[in-house]
Amino acid sequence: MAYRQVNYQYETSPRKVKPEYEQKRNPYAKKKKASTLKKKEQPINEQNKKEKNKNEKNLKSHIKTALYILVGFAILFAISYRNSLITASFDRKENLKSKLSTLQKENAQLEISIQSSLNLANIEKSASELLGMKKLDESQKVYVTLPKRDYVQPASEQVLVTEETSWYEKLINSIMEIFK
Repeated sequence: MAYRQVNYQYETSPRKVKPEYEQKRNPYAKKKKASTLKKKEQPINEQNKKEKNKNEKNLKSHIKTALYILVGFAILFAISYRNSLITASFDRKENLKSKLSTLQKENAQLEISIQSSLNLANIEKSASELLGMKKLDESQKVYVTLPKRDYVQPASEQVLVTEETSWYEKLINSIMEIFK
């Protein structure tokens, strides 16, 4: 607890408050009217300097806390914005999944309907009604007999594979053939 000096007065009249400094007057200066006197700035003494420093420190700390709060709100805003983007993309993904599942169901149903319409009875019916086709009679069938003979002929010529050689090798080979 701070120690405070207490000065008691036992009189009934309040004590007079003296200013912390006294203004020095120039005895050679001319006296002017009170309305035209310029206010002189108070000289700053040690106590005023301390108070200003405290005020500046308080102001700086208030500004720091305000900045921290603003940065915190900015971070929270960025996080909530990112979460909203994630939610929106998740909703789009779910919509696409539902569309995919409906298309797959329709595709499966169409495959089943195609397979059911492709049975032999339906094909014969559509061929006879739409194209005017009829089944073959025994008179229209012709059988072909083939002799059991091999039609593949063996190769009569020999195939030689020659590799391309350089001019240097050709020269050496021709010289070797001369000396043989």
